Amino acid sequence: MAAGVLDTHALLWWTLDPERLSTKARDLCSRMEDEGGLVSSISIWDIGLKVKRAQLVLPLSVGQYATRLRELSWLAIVPVDADLWLRNLALEWEHRDPADRTIVATAARDELALVSKNAAIASFYSRTVW
Repeated sequence: MAAGVLDTHALLWWTLDPERLSTKARDLCSRMEDEGGLVSSISIWDIGLKVKRAQLVLPLSVGQYATRLRELSWLAIVPVDADLWLRNLALEWEHRDPADRTIVATAARDELALVSKNAAIASFYSRTVW
């Protein structure tokens, strides 16, 4: 069983700039390196959109970044399948961002901690760590 799930920004910060994470978030990310961690594949989409819109600059292409993520032995990229879309739809949460909803559904499916600085997520999902 994985130790937790990374929100998109937590994934970026853990892999590219870990000092941006809180102490609690870094501690959980370190545990994930030992016990396993998850990231929703929607985070790859989210990163790609931000790069296309010039809201994010990566030191490598999105494709290269995704390849490096797949090479991390401790990180599993969870595909967004029909079950996760249905969980997303079933969330009793008035939040419109499809990436946030899918990331929360991914964590909630296995009742895992979710590393996120997002206040909207933290107010909805009680297992949010920051």
